[in-house]
Amino acid sequence: MTKFLLAVHVIAAILAIGPVAVAASMFPPVARRGAAATGPGSTDATASLHLLHRICRVYAVVGVVVPVFGFATASRMGVLGSAWLIVSIALTVLAALVLAALILPAQTALLEAGGGGTRNPTARLAQYTGLFNLLWAAVTVLMIVRPGSTTGA
Repeated sequence: MTKFLLAVHVIAAILAIGPVAVAASMFPPVARRGAAATGPGSTDATASLHLLHRICRVYAVVGVVVPVFGFATASRMGVLGSAWLIVSIALTVLAALVLAALILPAQTALLEAGGGGTRNPTARLAQYTGLFNLLWAAVTVLMIVRPGSTTGA
């Protein structure tokens, strides 16, 4: 059962967090290009921004599966009190807050502004997205390395 839970946890992380990381990273440059474009190309940029924002919103909700199966896996493995897991949980919560409180609202604001973005809001959004991706990279490393683990991995 532990292997099943771990497999679902890892697959969910790849399929749910991956699209958010990619779509959120693509949003600021597409917004900048949309602001620079006039005419027919600007409607393409707006449509792309709406799609990228929708991917971020939908997969953020789907991403709830990742910690659910993570807690189930950790419980079965008996590692709920491990320092590496507690740090991973804290970083996951922080990443979720960055997404919910900074990235998604900034994307919505840019969409409401007409789909194009000036340098400052898109640069700030790119920073938030970089922080989000860095947090997930740290969580991934902790999940693989598991400091203090007795498995030898």
